[in-house]
Amino acid sequence: MSDARFPDGFVWGAATAAYQVEGAVSEGGRGRSIWDTFSHTPGRTAGGDTGDLAADHYHRWRDDVAMMADLGLQSYRFSVAWPRVQPDGTGPANQEGLDFYRALVDELRSYGIEPWVTLYHWDLPQALQDAGGWPARDTVSRFADYATLVHDALGDRVGYWTTLNEPWCSAFLGYASGVHAPGRTDARDAVRATHHLLLGHGLATQAIRAVAPAAQLGITLNLYAVTPATDAPADLDAARRIDGLQNRLFLDPLLEGRYPQDVLDDLGPLVDDDLVRDGDLATIAAPLDLLGINYYTRHTVRAGDEPAPQSPFPGSETVVMVQGEKPVTDMGWDVDPAGLIEVLDRVHRQAGPLPLYITENGAAFPDEVTADGAVHDLERTAYLRSHLRACRSAIAAGVPLRGYFVWSLMDNFEWGHGYRKRFGIVHVDYATQRRTPKDSALYYATVLREGRLPSG
Repeated sequence: MSDARFPDGFVWGAATAAYQVEGAVSEGGRGRSIWDTFSHTPGRTAGGDTGDLAADHYHRWRDDVAMMADLGLQSYRFSVAWPRVQPDGTGPANQEGLDFYRALVDELRSYGIEPWVTLYHWDLPQALQDAGGWPARDTVSRFADYATLVHDALGDRVGYWTTLNEPWCSAFLGYASGVHAPGRTDARDAVRATHHLLLGHGLATQAIRAVAPAAQLGITLNLYAVTPATDAPADLDAARRIDGLQNRLFLDPLLEGRYPQDVLDDLGPLVDDDLVRDGDLATIAAPLDLLGINYYTRHTVRAGDEPAPQSPFPGSETVVMVQGEKPVTDMGWDVDPAGLIEVLDRVHRQAGPLPLYITENGAAFPDEVTADGAVHDLERTAYLRSHLRACRSAIAAGVPLRGYFVWSLMDNFEWGHGYRKRFGIVHVDYATQRRTPKDSALYYATVLREGRLPSG
Protein backbone atom coordinates (compact mmCIF):
# COMPACT_ATOMS: atom_id res chain seq x y z
CA MET A 1 0.00 0.00 0.00
CA SER A 2 1.43 3.36 -0.99
CA ASP A 3 1.68 6.21 1.49
CA ALA A 4 -1.16 8.00 -0.26
CA ARG A 5 -3.63 5.11 -0.68
CA PHE A 6 -6.27 4.22 1.90
CA PRO A 7 -7.21 0.61 2.68
CA ASP A 8 -9.87 -1.14 0.63
CA GLY A 9 -13.25 -0.78 2.31
CA PHE A 10 -12.37 2.51 3.98
CA VAL A 11 -15.62 4.43 4.54
CA TRP A 12 -15.86 7.90 3.00
CA GLY A 13 -18.71 10.18 3.98
CA ALA A 14 -20.01 13.55 5.10
CA ALA A 15 -22.06 14.56 8.12
CA THR A 16 -24.82 16.96 9.19
CA ALA A 17 -27.15 17.44 12.16
CA ALA A 18 -30.93 17.77 12.12
CA TYR A 19 -31.39 21.21 13.70
CA GLN A 20 -28.54 22.62 11.66
CA VAL A 21 -29.94 21.66 8.24
CA GLU A 22 -33.56 20.56 8.31
CA GLY A 23 -35.57 23.69 9.02
CA ALA A 24 -39.35 23.07 8.95
CA VAL A 25 -39.45 23.32 12.72
CA SER A 26 -43.25 23.53 12.81
CA GLU A 27 -44.03 20.99 10.09
CA GLY A 28 -44.75 17.29 10.09
CA GLY A 29 -45.88 17.17 13.69
CA ARG A 30 -42.47 18.21 15.04
CA GLY A 31 -42.43 19.51 18.59
CA ARG A 32 -40.27 22.21 20.10
CA SER A 33 -36.65 21.51 21.09
CA ILE A 34 -34.31 23.27 23.49
CA TRP A 35 -32.56 24.78 20.48
CA ASP A 36 -35.81 26.31 19.24
CA THR A 37 -36.25 27.95 22.63
CA PHE A 38 -32.59 28.96 22.97
CA SER A 39 -32.21 30.45 19.49
CA HIS A 40 -35.43 32.45 19.87
CA THR A 41 -34.20 33.96 23.14
CA PRO A 42 -32.70 37.44 22.48
CA GLY A 43 -28.94 37.59 22.82
CA ARG A 44 -28.31 33.85 22.64
CA THR A 45 -27.19 33.54 19.01
CA ALA A 46 -25.26 35.77 16.64
CA GLY A 47 -27.64 38.14 14.90
CA GLY A 48 -30.59 36.45 16.58
CA ASP A 49 -30.33 33.64 14.00
CA THR A 50 -32.45 30.52 14.43
CA GLY A 51 -32.71 27.11 12.81
CA ASP A 52 -36.27 27.77 11.61
CA LEU A 53 -35.20 27.48 7.96
CA ALA A 54 -31.54 26.41 8.19
CA ALA A 55 -30.61 24.73 4.88
CA ASP A 56 -34.23 23.67 4.23
CA HIS A 57 -33.11 20.06 3.96
CA TYR A 58 -36.58 18.91 5.05
CA HIS A 59 -37.91 20.03 1.68
CA ARG A 60 -34.78 19.67 -0.45
CA TRP A 61 -33.56 16.25 0.68
CA ARG A 62 -34.02 14.56 -2.70
CA ASP A 63 -31.82 17.11 -4.43
CA ASP A 64 -29.35 16.95 -1.55
CA VAL A 65 -29.04 13.17 -1.84
CA ALA A 66 -28.49 13.47 -5.60
CA MET A 67 -25.75 16.01 -4.84
CA MET A 68 -24.14 13.54 -2.42
CA ALA A 69 -24.15 10.92 -5.15
CA ASP A 70 -22.59 13.36 -7.61
CA LEU A 71 -19.74 13.92 -5.13
CA GLY A 72 -19.27 10.17 -4.78
CA LEU A 73 -20.15 9.90 -1.10
CA GLN A 74 -20.33 6.33 0.13
CA SER A 75 -21.96 7.17 3.46
CA TYR A 76 -24.03 9.96 4.96
CA ARG A 77 -24.10 10.59 8.70
CA PHE A 78 -27.18 12.50 9.83
CA SER A 79 -29.11 12.89 13.05
CA VAL A 80 -32.74 12.19 13.78
CA ALA A 81 -34.55 15.08 15.45
CA TRP A 82 -35.98 13.73 18.71
CA PRO A 83 -38.91 16.23 18.71
CA ARG A 84 -39.78 15.20 15.16
CA VAL A 85 -40.25 11.63 16.39
CA GLN A 86 -41.65 12.38 19.87
CA PRO A 87 -42.90 15.99 19.97
CA ASP A 88 -42.95 16.03 23.78
CA GLY A 89 -40.20 13.47 24.34
CA THR A 90 -42.55 10.71 25.49
CA GLY A 91 -45.32 8.51 24.19
CA PRO A 92 -45.91 6.91 20.81
CA ALA A 93 -43.94 7.89 17.75
CA ASN A 94 -45.09 10.60 15.38
CA GLN A 95 -45.33 8.56 12.20
CA GLU A 96 -45.11 11.58 9.92
CA GLY A 97 -41.74 12.39 11.44
CA LEU A 98 -40.51 8.82 11.05
CA ASP A 99 -41.78 8.77 7.46
CA PHE A 100 -39.44 11.63 6.63
CA TYR A 101 -36.45 9.62 7.80
CA ARG A 102 -37.69 6.42 6.15
CA ALA A 103 -37.92 8.24 2.82
CA LEU A 104 -34.48 9.83 3.30
CA VAL A 105 -32.87 6.47 4.08
CA ASP A 106 -34.57 4.79 1.12
CA GLU A 107 -33.36 7.56 -1.19
CA LEU A 108 -29.81 7.22 0.11
CA ARG A 109 -29.88 3.49 -0.45
CA SER A 110 -31.24 3.94 -3.98
CA TYR A 111 -27.95 5.74 -4.76
CA GLY A 112 -25.84 3.19 -2.91
CA ILE A 113 -25.11 5.57 -0.03
CA GLU A 114 -24.91 3.94 3.42
CA PRO A 115 -26.94 5.79 6.08
CA TRP A 116 -25.31 6.36 9.49
CA VAL A 117 -27.88 7.48 12.04
CA THR A 118 -27.07 9.63 15.07
CA LEU A 119 -29.89 9.40 17.58
CA TYR A 120 -29.08 12.56 19.54
CA HIS A 121 -27.35 15.69 18.28
CA TRP A 122 -28.38 18.13 21.01
CA ASP A 123 -32.09 18.73 20.19
CA LEU A 124 -33.73 17.60 23.43
CA PRO A 125 -37.53 18.07 23.35
CA GLN A 126 -38.35 21.20 25.30
CA ALA A 127 -40.95 19.34 27.35
CA LEU A 128 -38.21 17.07 28.74
CA GLN A 129 -36.07 20.08 29.60
CA ASP A 130 -39.04 21.56 31.42
CA ALA A 131 -39.17 18.31 33.41
CA GLY A 132 -35.49 18.61 34.38
CA GLY A 133 -33.51 17.88 31.21
CA TRP A 134 -30.35 15.80 31.25
CA PRO A 135 -29.60 16.57 34.92
CA ALA A 136 -32.76 14.56 35.72
CA ARG A 137 -32.30 10.79 35.80
CA ASP A 138 -35.70 10.17 34.21
CA THR A 139 -34.40 11.59 30.91
CA VAL A 140 -32.18 8.51 30.65
CA SER A 141 -35.20 6.22 30.33
CA ARG A 142 -36.93 8.62 27.96
CA PHE A 143 -33.89 8.51 25.66
CA ALA A 144 -33.81 4.71 25.66
CA ASP A 145 -37.52 4.65 24.76
CA TYR A 146 -36.94 7.12 21.92
CA ALA A 147 -33.95 5.15 20.62
CA THR A 148 -36.10 2.02 20.52
CA LEU A 149 -38.83 3.79 18.55
CA VAL A 150 -36.34 5.03 15.95
CA HIS A 151 -34.67 1.65 15.62
CA ASP A 152 -38.03 -0.09 15.28
CA ALA A 153 -38.80 2.20 12.34
CA LEU A 154 -35.39 2.25 10.62
CA GLY A 155 -33.59 -0.86 11.82
CA ASP A 156 -34.44 -2.78 8.66
CA ARG A 157 -32.79 -0.01 6.60
CA VAL A 158 -29.92 1.21 8.80
CA GLY A 159 -26.99 -0.84 10.06
CA TYR A 160 -24.82 1.87 11.69
CA TRP A 161 -25.98 3.72 14.79
CA THR A 162 -24.44 6.44 16.94
CA THR A 163 -26.27 7.07 20.19
CA LEU A 164 -24.92 10.50 21.15
CA ASN A 165 -22.92 13.16 19.40
CA GLU A 166 -20.42 14.94 21.65
CA PRO A 167 -21.96 14.49 25.11
CA TRP A 168 -19.27 16.85 26.44
CA CYS A 169 -20.94 19.69 24.54
CA SER A 170 -24.43 18.73 25.67
CA ALA A 171 -23.35 18.67 29.31
CA PHE A 172 -20.73 21.38 29.69
CA LEU A 173 -21.70 23.91 27.02
CA GLY A 174 -25.38 23.40 27.74
CA TYR A 175 -25.37 23.35 31.55
CA ALA A 176 -22.04 24.85 32.73
CA SER A 177 -21.02 27.69 30.40
CA GLY A 178 -24.53 28.15 29.00
CA VAL A 179 -23.37 29.02 25.49
CA HIS A 180 -25.44 26.13 24.07
CA ALA A 181 -29.02 25.16 24.73
CA PRO A 182 -30.58 25.07 27.24
CA GLY A 183 -28.30 27.91 28.33
CA ARG A 184 -27.86 26.92 31.97
CA THR A 185 -24.89 27.87 34.16
CA ASP A 186 -25.01 25.30 36.97
CA ALA A 187 -21.82 23.25 37.32
CA ARG A 188 -23.49 20.57 39.46
CA ASP A 189 -26.19 20.09 36.84
CA ALA A 190 -23.49 19.82 34.16
CA VAL A 191 -21.89 16.95 36.06
CA ARG A 192 -25.24 15.24 36.53
CA ALA A 193 -25.97 15.70 32.83
CA THR A 194 -22.65 14.07 31.95
CA HIS A 195 -23.45 10.91 33.86
CA HIS A 196 -27.02 10.71 32.59
CA LEU A 197 -25.98 11.21 28.97
CA LEU A 198 -23.51 8.34 29.26
CA LEU A 199 -26.07 6.21 31.07
CA GLY A 200 -28.61 6.98 28.33
CA HIS A 201 -26.07 5.83 25.76
CA GLY A 202 -25.63 2.56 27.63
CA LEU A 203 -29.35 1.88 27.99
CA ALA A 204 -30.03 2.69 24.34
CA THR A 205 -27.16 0.45 23.25
CA GLN A 206 -28.51 -2.43 25.31
CA ALA A 207 -32.05 -1.93 24.02
CA ILE A 208 -31.03 -1.92 20.36
CA ARG A 209 -28.59 -4.80 20.70
CA ALA A 210 -31.29 -6.93 22.34
CA VAL A 211 -33.37 -6.84 19.16
CA ALA A 212 -30.63 -6.34 16.56
CA PRO A 213 -27.44 -8.22 17.48
CA ALA A 214 -25.88 -7.41 14.09
CA ALA A 215 -26.36 -3.64 14.37
CA GLN A 216 -23.14 -1.64 14.51
CA LEU A 217 -23.43 0.53 17.60
CA GLY A 218 -21.23 3.33 18.87
CA ILE A 219 -20.98 6.81 20.31
CA THR A 220 -19.19 9.92 19.06
CA LEU A 221 -16.88 11.96 21.30
CA ASN A 222 -15.17 15.27 20.60
CA LEU A 223 -11.59 14.61 21.62
CA TYR A 224 -8.56 16.87 21.78
CA ALA A 225 -4.83 16.59 22.10
CA VAL A 226 -4.06 18.59 25.25
CA THR A 227 -0.66 20.26 25.70
CA PRO A 228 0.69 22.35 28.57
CA ALA A 229 2.02 25.76 27.56
CA THR A 230 5.22 25.14 29.54
CA ASP A 231 6.79 22.41 31.65
CA ALA A 232 5.97 24.27 34.85
CA PRO A 233 4.16 22.01 37.35
CA ALA A 234 1.10 24.28 37.39
CA ASP A 235 0.79 24.10 33.60
CA LEU A 236 1.27 20.32 33.62
CA ASP A 237 -1.55 20.09 36.14
CA ALA A 238 -3.72 22.36 34.00
CA ALA A 239 -3.24 19.97 31.06
CA ARG A 240 -4.10 17.01 33.28
CA ARG A 241 -7.29 18.73 34.39
CA ILE A 242 -8.49 19.63 30.89
CA ASP A 243 -7.55 16.24 29.47
CA GLY A 244 -9.54 14.72 32.32
CA LEU A 245 -12.70 16.73 31.77
CA GLN A 246 -12.53 16.77 27.97
CA ASN A 247 -11.33 13.25 27.20
CA ARG A 248 -10.92 10.82 30.10
CA LEU A 249 -14.25 11.62 31.77
CA PHE A 250 -15.88 10.01 28.74
CA LEU A 251 -13.33 7.50 27.45
CA ASP A 252 -12.70 5.80 30.79
CA PRO A 253 -16.30 4.91 31.71
CA LEU A 254 -17.12 3.86 28.15
CA LEU A 255 -14.03 1.69 27.67
CA GLU A 256 -13.09 0.69 31.21
CA GLY A 257 -16.28 1.03 33.25
CA ARG A 258 -14.90 3.60 35.67
CA TYR A 259 -14.60 7.34 36.13
CA PRO A 260 -11.04 8.68 36.52
CA GLN A 261 -10.47 9.29 40.23
CA ASP A 262 -8.39 12.43 39.74
CA VAL A 263 -11.24 14.02 37.77
CA LEU A 264 -13.73 13.12 40.48
CA ASP A 265 -11.34 14.70 42.98
CA ASP A 266 -11.12 17.85 40.85
CA LEU A 267 -14.91 18.05 40.68
CA GLY A 268 -15.18 17.45 44.43
CA PRO A 269 -18.56 18.49 45.87
CA LEU A 270 -20.04 18.92 42.38
CA VAL A 271 -20.48 15.12 42.28
CA ASP A 272 -23.62 14.25 44.23
CA ASP A 273 -23.42 11.20 46.47
CA ASP A 274 -26.40 9.57 44.78
CA LEU A 275 -25.36 10.30 41.20
CA VAL A 276 -23.63 7.02 40.27
CA ARG A 277 -25.75 4.07 41.35
CA ASP A 278 -25.12 0.35 41.42
CA GLY A 279 -24.96 -1.03 37.88
CA ASP A 280 -24.62 2.35 36.18
CA LEU A 281 -20.99 1.94 35.14
CA ALA A 282 -21.58 -1.55 33.77
CA THR A 283 -24.43 -0.15 31.68
CA ILE A 284 -22.30 2.72 30.39
CA ALA A 285 -19.55 0.26 29.42
CA ALA A 286 -21.86 -1.81 27.21
CA PRO A 287 -19.64 -3.26 24.45
CA LEU A 288 -19.14 -0.98 21.44
CA ASP A 289 -18.81 -1.98 17.80
CA LEU A 290 -17.19 1.32 16.88
CA LEU A 291 -16.12 4.62 18.37
CA GLY A 292 -16.66 7.90 16.56
CA ILE A 293 -14.10 10.67 17.04
CA ASN A 294 -14.74 14.32 16.18
CA TYR A 295 -11.50 16.25 15.88
CA TYR A 296 -10.97 19.91 15.09
CA THR A 297 -7.97 21.28 16.99
CA ARG A 298 -5.62 21.03 19.97
CA HIS A 299 -6.02 22.54 23.43
CA THR A 300 -2.88 24.30 24.67
CA VAL A 301 -3.39 25.35 28.28
CA ARG A 302 -1.73 27.07 31.21
CA ALA A 303 -2.60 27.69 34.81
CA GLY A 304 -4.33 30.97 35.53
CA ASP A 305 -5.12 32.98 38.63
CA GLU A 306 -8.74 34.04 38.26
CA PRO A 307 -11.74 31.86 37.39
CA ALA A 308 -12.89 32.42 33.82
CA PRO A 309 -16.48 33.60 33.44
CA GLN A 310 -18.78 30.99 31.88
CA SER A 311 -16.07 28.33 31.91
CA PRO A 312 -17.14 24.94 30.48
CA PHE A 313 -14.66 23.19 32.80
CA PRO A 314 -16.22 22.86 36.28
CA GLY A 315 -13.68 22.67 39.07
CA SER A 316 -10.94 23.92 36.75
CA GLU A 317 -12.21 27.37 35.90
CA THR A 318 -8.80 29.00 36.34
CA VAL A 319 -7.23 27.07 33.46
CA VAL A 320 -6.48 29.35 30.49
CA MET A 321 -6.58 28.32 26.82
CA VAL A 322 -3.47 29.59 24.99
CA GLN A 323 -3.49 30.58 21.34
CA GLY A 324 -0.73 28.84 19.42
CA GLU A 325 1.38 30.14 16.57
CA LYS A 326 -0.25 28.00 13.89
CA PRO A 327 -2.73 29.21 11.26
CA VAL A 328 -6.26 29.43 12.60
CA THR A 329 -9.71 28.82 11.18
CA ASP A 330 -12.59 31.29 11.22
CA MET A 331 -13.47 29.85 14.64
CA GLY A 332 -10.05 30.92 15.93
CA TRP A 333 -8.98 27.28 16.25
CA ASP A 334 -5.41 26.22 15.51
CA VAL A 335 -4.96 24.08 12.41
CA ASP A 336 -3.11 21.15 13.99
CA PRO A 337 -3.26 17.84 12.10
CA ALA A 338 -0.53 16.39 14.32
CA GLY A 339 -3.05 16.54 17.14
CA LEU A 340 -5.32 14.19 15.20
CA ILE A 341 -2.56 11.58 15.06
CA GLU A 342 -2.03 11.98 18.81
CA VAL A 343 -5.74 11.51 19.52
CA LEU A 344 -6.03 8.44 17.29
CA ASP A 345 -2.94 6.84 18.79
CA ARG A 346 -4.10 7.58 22.33
CA VAL A 347 -7.56 6.10 21.79
CA HIS A 348 -6.14 3.04 20.04
CA ARG A 349 -3.82 2.35 22.97
CA GLN A 350 -6.82 2.44 25.30
CA ALA A 351 -9.45 0.80 23.09
CA GLY A 352 -7.26 -1.83 21.42
CA PRO A 353 -8.73 -3.26 18.20
CA LEU A 354 -12.03 -1.35 18.45
CA PRO A 355 -12.75 0.16 15.00
CA LEU A 356 -12.42 3.95 15.00
CA TYR A 357 -14.09 6.42 12.67
CA ILE A 358 -13.51 10.13 12.21
CA THR A 359 -17.17 11.15 12.38
CA GLU A 360 -16.44 14.88 12.09
CA ASN A 361 -13.43 16.82 10.85
CA GLY A 362 -13.48 20.13 9.05
CA ALA A 363 -13.01 23.86 9.31
CA ALA A 364 -14.91 27.13 9.03
CA PHE A 365 -13.60 29.83 6.72
CA PRO A 366 -15.27 33.01 5.34
CA ASP A 367 -16.16 31.63 1.91
CA GLU A 368 -17.57 33.68 -0.95
CA VAL A 369 -18.94 32.81 -4.34
CA THR A 370 -16.64 34.51 -6.85
CA ALA A 371 -17.47 36.02 -10.23
CA ASP A 372 -16.93 32.68 -11.94
CA GLY A 373 -19.72 31.16 -9.82
CA ALA A 374 -17.31 28.99 -7.82
CA VAL A 375 -16.07 28.95 -4.23
CA HIS A 376 -12.28 28.74 -4.16
CA ASP A 377 -11.81 27.72 -0.53
CA LEU A 378 -8.08 27.07 -0.63
CA GLU A 379 -7.71 27.12 3.15
CA ARG A 380 -10.34 24.44 3.71
CA THR A 381 -8.90 22.30 0.94
CA ALA A 382 -5.49 22.55 2.59
CA TYR A 383 -7.07 21.71 5.97
CA LEU A 384 -8.68 18.56 4.58
CA ARG A 385 -5.51 17.53 2.77
CA SER A 386 -3.37 17.83 5.91
CA HIS A 387 -5.85 16.00 8.13
CA LEU A 388 -6.38 13.20 5.62
CA ARG A 389 -2.60 12.80 5.53
CA ALA A 390 -2.71 12.52 9.31
CA CYS A 391 -5.37 9.81 9.02
CA ARG A 392 -3.23 7.92 6.55
CA SER A 393 -0.21 8.19 8.85
CA ALA A 394 -2.22 6.84 11.78
CA ILE A 395 -3.39 3.88 9.70
CA ALA A 396 0.20 3.15 8.65
CA ALA A 397 1.14 3.13 12.35
CA GLY A 398 -1.46 0.45 13.07
CA VAL A 399 -4.47 2.47 14.23
CA PRO A 400 -7.71 0.68 13.22
CA LEU A 401 -9.18 3.76 11.55
CA ARG A 402 -11.99 2.56 9.29
CA GLY A 403 -13.60 5.71 7.92
CA TYR A 404 -13.76 9.48 7.64
CA PHE A 405 -16.75 11.84 7.56
CA VAL A 406 -16.08 15.45 6.64
CA TRP A 407 -17.90 18.14 8.62
CA SER A 408 -19.96 19.29 7.11
CA LEU A 409 -21.71 18.39 3.91
CA MET A 410 -23.04 21.92 3.52
CA ASP A 411 -23.10 25.28 5.24
CA ASN A 412 -25.71 25.39 7.96
CA PHE A 413 -26.88 26.91 11.24
CA GLU A 414 -23.74 26.86 13.38
CA TRP A 415 -25.41 26.90 16.81
CA GLY A 416 -24.58 30.06 18.79
CA HIS A 417 -22.68 31.49 15.81
CA GLY A 418 -25.83 31.44 13.68
CA TYR A 419 -25.10 31.61 9.97
CA ARG A 420 -21.82 33.52 10.32
CA LYS A 421 -19.54 30.46 10.30
CA ARG A 422 -19.39 28.22 7.24
CA PHE A 423 -18.10 24.66 7.66
CA GLY A 424 -19.62 23.12 4.53
CA ILE A 425 -17.81 21.70 1.54
CA VAL A 426 -20.96 22.82 -0.27
CA HIS A 427 -21.83 26.51 -0.15
CA VAL A 428 -25.42 27.44 0.71
CA ASP A 429 -26.83 30.81 -0.32
CA TYR A 430 -29.26 31.25 2.57
CA ALA A 431 -31.43 33.73 0.64
CA THR A 432 -32.04 31.37 -2.28
CA GLN A 433 -30.95 28.01 -0.78
CA ARG A 434 -28.79 27.47 -3.86
CA ARG A 435 -26.11 24.81 -3.32
CA THR A 436 -22.65 25.27 -4.85
CA PRO A 437 -19.95 22.62 -4.30
CA LYS A 438 -16.77 24.39 -3.21
CA ASP A 439 -13.30 23.53 -4.43
CA SER A 440 -12.88 21.50 -1.23
CA ALA A 441 -15.83 19.34 -2.30
CA LEU A 442 -14.20 18.75 -5.68
CA TYR A 443 -10.94 17.82 -3.95
CA TYR A 444 -12.77 15.46 -1.59
CA ALA A 445 -14.62 13.88 -4.52
CA THR A 446 -11.26 13.14 -6.13
CA VAL A 447 -10.03 11.45 -2.96
CA LEU A 448 -13.20 9.34 -2.81
CA ARG A 449 -13.00 8.38 -6.47
CA GLU A 450 -9.34 7.36 -6.32
CA GLY A 451 -9.17 6.06 -2.76
CA ARG A 452 -5.94 7.95 -2.27
CA LEU A 453 -4.60 11.43 -1.67
CA PRO A 454 -3.87 13.25 -4.93
CA SER A 455 -0.25 14.20 -5.43
CA GLY A 456 0.70 17.82 -4.92
